[in-house]
Amino acid sequence: MADLPQLIAQLGSQARAAARTLAGTPPARIDAALEAMAQALLAAQMDILNANAGDVSAAKAAGQTAALVDRLTLNPERLAQCAAGLRQVAALPHPVGQVLREWTRPNGLKFTKVRVPLGVIGFIYESRPNVTVDAAGLCLKSGNAVILRGGSEALRSNLAIAAALARGLAAAGLPAHAVQLVPVTDRDAVRLLGESVGVIDLLIPRGGKGLIATVVQSARIPVIKHYDGICALYVDQSADLAMAEKIAVNGKCSRPGVCNALETLLVHRDVADKFLAAAGQALAAHGVKLRAEPQALAALARAGVAAAPATNDDFRTEFLDLILAVKIVDDCAAAIAHIETHGSHHTDTIVTADAATAEQFLAGVDSAVVLWNASTRFNDGHEFGFGAEIGISTDRLHARGPMGLEELTSYKYVVRGDGQVRG
Repeated sequence: MADLPQLIAQLGSQARAAARTLAGTPPARIDAALEAMAQALLAAQMDILNANAGDVSAAKAAGQTAALVDRLTLNPERLAQCAAGLRQVAALPHPVGQVLREWTRPNGLKFTKVRVPLGVIGFIYESRPNVTVDAAGLCLKSGNAVILRGGSEALRSNLAIAAALARGLAAAGLPAHAVQLVPVTDRDAVRLLGESVGVIDLLIPRGGKGLIATVVQSARIPVIKHYDGICALYVDQSADLAMAEKIAVNGKCSRPGVCNALETLLVHRDVADKFLAAAGQALAAHGVKLRAEPQALAALARAGVAAAPATNDDFRTEFLDLILAVKIVDDCAAAIAHIETHGSHHTDTIVTADAATAEQFLAGVDSAVVLWNASTRFNDGHEFGFGAEIGISTDRLHARGPMGLEELTSYKYVVRGDGQVRG
């Protein structure tokens, strides 16, 4: 659209003004606004669900995958969870103003390192309208204004949600422009947000690899990346196989379309036949299509479990669907090597009864989150006690893993003196 640059500039100007207000807003007023936003969200339930029904219908008509449709769909329960998430964020300690360190120099100068908001955050995401609520709540609690750019498939839902959140902010006496949604689907908006030097302080893209690559290539401001979730489970020779089966089924089947879903299954050769016979059947019963390398393919065939030959690309793919790549490995070191070569440094887990092997895995796998005897699905801001998350960073700077309130702040140094000058 011809006036898109003007629209993005206006959103940025309004967000910057709102950020200045938020930086000086007392914590109690922030919490009151989060409660008002939760109430406004529930009050607008009918409007939001009607808008969402239009998005879901259009997605189905366009032939979108079942996984995408699931990510897109809202219902009263999911909307109630969104409101509950805002209240959980409100109940968390405030990060802004937190003193990280204090010290006094020999000359009497008193130094304090204190948390401050980042300012204005640009958030680009796909499919999941509940993320609109999570991002708004986390940014507000951390004193930041946010400009949201959701996917075209969720535009109706996001517009309805953003309108409700703005009403909540206004009811609490805070700037409605603290949470803004780009109201158009023009892809050039992504580029313009990334070029907003001096207006947007941090850009967070959350979605497929193509979206993130586009943002990174064009952005002129800092970007935190949320790349693929190629999450692996390694079943060790000393694993409780019933536990491992339960974790595999949960990791793959509970919500296959999310980034912390299991995509790769690695099995120690000493337990491969026994484990794959049971787990293969359990996964197949949930509709999972297995893609296995030759040794795993043979083990599954011996158990009468259908599988297709895997390609090298299958072990580098975030399927986001009921598809799982399977491989037999010699030991924990081989599992670590596979994950480091083929994984995405997102989430990986080991099932084992041997503590030394577990520690070898936890130390050797360089991912944002590594687990022992637990599902990959626990890499989630809610499960970490963060109230929500704005994304799961696969970067190393400045945030890694689930991004909650602390990851949406920076810090500054406050120095107090009584007339000192430098010699």
